[in-house]
Amino acid sequence: MQPIESRVHVNGVDLCLFEWPGEGRPILLVHATGFHARCWDQVAANLPGRHVYAVDMRGHGRSSRPAPPYPWHAFGEDVAALVRALHFTDTLAVGHSMGGHSITLAASIEPAAFGALLLVDPVIMSAEGYARNSSRDQDHFSSRRRNEWASADEMFERFKDRPPFSGWDPAVLHDYCDFGVVPSPTGQGYELACPPAIEAAVYAGSAGDNIYGAIATIDIPVRILRARTRQEGEGAMDMSASPTAPDLASHFRHAEDFVLPQYSHFIPMEGPAFVAEHIRELADR
Repeated sequence: MQPIESRVHVNGVDLCLFEWPGEGRPILLVHATGFHARCWDQVAANLPGRHVYAVDMRGHGRSSRPAPPYPWHAFGEDVAALVRALHFTDTLAVGHSMGGHSITLAASIEPAAFGALLLVDPVIMSAEGYARNSSRDQDHFSSRRRNEWASADEMFERFKDRPPFSGWDPAVLHDYCDFGVVPSPTGQGYELACPPAIEAAVYAGSAGDNIYGAIATIDIPVRILRARTRQEGEGAMDMSASPTAPDLASHFRHAEDFVLPQYSHFIPMEGPAFVAEHIRELADR
């Protein structure tokens, strides 16, 4: 079933929201840096009958693209404003990568709106990591990504045999490509819905947003799904390993931790049915 598309104005930007109507508590899905709401389509397809929402974060998908900078606290504040505007209560929020950071901050800002969090390989470093990375080079590799495409099909064909995309569920890769481009303003072809300059600015904005103070205030169940732990010598952008602080669960009041060595950082893309199973379990508690 195709979702219902709408716009919600918060914090000076229009966020594009997709809704799959259903029963029960609201389930809000929040994507990673450089991705978009429709990357969750296959997870939503595995949640029939549930009331599911997915949002394009600022700078991504069909939402507004303000000029940089993109500090990560702004994404959390947007999620908090979104659930406030929609009058959500007892929300099960699911966040992948940057989305995990965002829903964590949002739950500290609007605690009455949230009932549980599922953090899927969230980009939440150790507290010491934030101290070491108080600034980050703006010249991120994503700034050099190819931006122009003849079609979403061309994008799919280019990516399907290349890591990390070759490990994804093909249906998720199709969704990533089909909804990850928008018509080019030149009138010829397409460009990325999250332009390379914005994606790089989002990465650059991550290092200064230490949210351990917010984590300490969260008093709801939290489940963390992590890819394998990064080994010494592996680069920070090696996405076969997890960017999540290994001891993150210990900083929440009520958290459980699942290490998943069979998955890379792209858990929702590789195992949408697996992620949906965790969502169903938490939603039915």
